[in-house]
Amino acid sequence: MTERFIHDVPVRWSDMDAYGHVNNARFLTLYEEARVAMFFVGARKHGLGSFEEGIVIARHEIDYLRPVNYSEPVRVEIWISELRAASFTVSYELLDAGVLASRAKSTCVPYNLAEGHPRRLNQAERDFLAPYYAG
Repeated sequence: MTERFIHDVPVRWSDMDAYGHVNNARFLTLYEEARVAMFFVGARKHGLGSFEEGIVIARHEIDYLRPVNYSEPVRVEIWISELRAASFTVSYELLDAGVLASRAKSTCVPYNLAEGHPRRLNQAERDFLAPYYAG
């Protein structure tokens, strides 16, 4: 079984729309907060800081399964569904009170911000991603 990185993300009042539930665009923010926790905090705990030097998003895909209301933090579970030389796909499930509310994917590209170009994953990054890879 593939490991999942799990992060609880608070729902903010500003995430709400006129209908009283989390706005569809704010789901990206909830997913982003969990992804940042994985690639900054989680990776740093493993002695890896290179993701902090740059990752850009090439693509997002979201399936909305049910509304999320203002409440307790939502749980975001993350794993890697595709791993290539110079990109990887992060898959997510967002659970609200233990009920699956959304699924999503983000194609991520390691990026050299200082020089302004994409780069390949290095071996330390691949090693960090390996336990989460469901390939």
